[in-house]
Amino acid sequence: MKWRRLWLLPLMYLLMVGEVQAQEFKTTEGEVRFLSQASLNEFTGKSDQLHGLLDPEKNLIDFYVDLNTLKTGIGLRDRHMRDNYLETEKYPFAEFTGKMQGAVSFEVNQTQKVKAMGVFKIHGKERYLEVDGSLTPLGPNEILLEANFEVKLGDFDIAIPQVMFYELSETQQVKIKAKLKK
Repeated sequence: MKWRRLWLLPLMYLLMVGEVQAQEFKTTEGEVRFLSQASLNEFTGKSDQLHGLLDPEKNLIDFYVDLNTLKTGIGLRDRHMRDNYLETEKYPFAEFTGKMQGAVSFEVNQTQKVKAMGVFKIHGKERYLEVDGSLTPLGPNEILLEANFEVKLGDFDIAIPQVMFYELSETQQVKIKAKLKK
C-alpha cells in the first residue's frame, strides 16, 4: 500500500507542473508599430515578429522584437534607421519586462484595461516605463493584448537625424497587438 502512494507523488507533481505551465500565454507573431510625427515628415514602421509571454498567475509580462525586422516602406530609410540610429548590429532587440497591476479576468470577449510597470530596453539603455493596455480573452486558450506607449529617443541615447529627408520626432508612438495562446 505504501509503495502505491509513493508512485502517485511523481504523477501528482507532473500534473501540477503541467497546470502551472498551462497558465502561460505566448506569441511569436505579434505586431509592433511605431509612428513618428515631425513637423514636415510623418511615417510608420512595423514588424510582425513581436515575441511575448504573459503569465497571469505571476502578473508577469515580457515582450521583445528584433529591430532588424522593422520596416517603414522605404528600404534606404530602413537601412539608415538600423545602421546609423538604432545600431542593430550592436543592439538588435527592444524588450519590455514588467508586472501587470491587478488580477486578470478570463471572461471571454470582455475587454479589461490593464497597466504594466517595468523596464523597457533599447539601444543598450534601460528605463522604467508604465504601459497602458487592454486584455481580451478570446477563449479559454487565447488572449488578445493591445498596448500603447511612448518612447523618447533621447532617453535611450538614440540620435535624431538632422537631414530634412529623414526628419524624425523625438517621441515615437508605439503600439503593440498580439494574440497569445496557451
